[in-house]
Amino acid sequence: MQLFRFANQEYLNFLFLLPFFVLIYILNEARRKKAFEKLGNSELLNRLTPERSRTRPVVKFILELLAFSSILIMMARPQFGSKIEEVKKQGVEVIIALDVSNSMLAEDIQPNRLERAKQAISRLVDNLSNDKIGLIVFAGDAYTQIPVTSDYVSAKMFLSSISPDMVPKQGTAIGAAINLGIRSFSPGEGKSRAMIIITDGENHEDDPITAASEASKAGIVIHTVGIGSPEGVPVPVKTSGGTDYLKDRDGNTVITKLNEDILKKIALSTEGKYVRASNTNIGLDIIYDEIKKMKKEELESKMYTEYNDQFQVFAAMSLIFIMLEFLIMERKNRKLANIKLFRFRI
Repeated sequence: MQLFRFANQEYLNFLFLLPFFVLIYILNEARRKKAFEKLGNSELLNRLTPERSRTRPVVKFILELLAFSSILIMMARPQFGSKIEEVKKQGVEVIIALDVSNSMLAEDIQPNRLERAKQAISRLVDNLSNDKIGLIVFAGDAYTQIPVTSDYVSAKMFLSSISPDMVPKQGTAIGAAINLGIRSFSPGEGKSRAMIIITDGENHEDDPITAASEASKAGIVIHTVGIGSPEGVPVPVKTSGGTDYLKDRDGNTVITKLNEDILKKIALSTEGKYVRASNTNIGLDIIYDEIKKMKKEELESKMYTEYNDQFQVFAAMSLIFIMLEFLIMERKNRKLANIKLFRFRI
């Protein structure tokens, strides 16, 4: 089965200029003819100017139009499809829940917990091929940042804009993130689904263990990444005077600590894996190795066609038209006057 298309179809829009060029040429020729007739008797003037040709300019103009059209078609890249192939993609749906609370600005992981996590997620996306990915951000509440998709370019684009300012309610509601993740996977039974939670584990809002149990019943495996230090560090905040540290209501400096126990329990309840992040390795590569062991499910099938370029023909045609236009002179050559190559009525 042969299929035809233009790879850069937008160039064909310039073909609409051809009638405009023809109109301009006709008006210009009418003006020149009128000016010529004002000089005197037309038969007498024709005898006085035997080199003048009425047909050669028309031929040259037609060649110019043909060359222009051929160049546009060449730039539009005409292609013939040589075969059609159906490709079925098999993979796993992965949703990443990223903590964006103020405590993720702590700098015990350089440059800070949040930026380091975003860098690791970006590298993970680069390694994906057939899997689908979604992204949830959470603090005191959870929001879908990127629905489950195979559009990795868009996923990385939205990832770069994530900051604590995008979630108005501060806190750390891991349970809300898990519940939203359960609802965010594609519907259907028997699908391979995995969720990765990246957080410091300082849960203050809800019961993540209960939410994890519900995820387990739905066949979702939750892996957790603990990011931060158990000893605790202050949280830097920008002020008008420079950099200060986050204070509580009593004016005391807030110390954020990694809570590994709750993250281990979440992973254990869904047969997932817990990894503690470090400055050298966040741990997403370890978790992705676990995800790759999961049973692959058919996510989607797409039709692919292999196309072959045919622009070379139009490139050669445009070159021939340009050369012919260049070789044809507007006036007759007296030495070749007896050759009636362009003698026809118009």
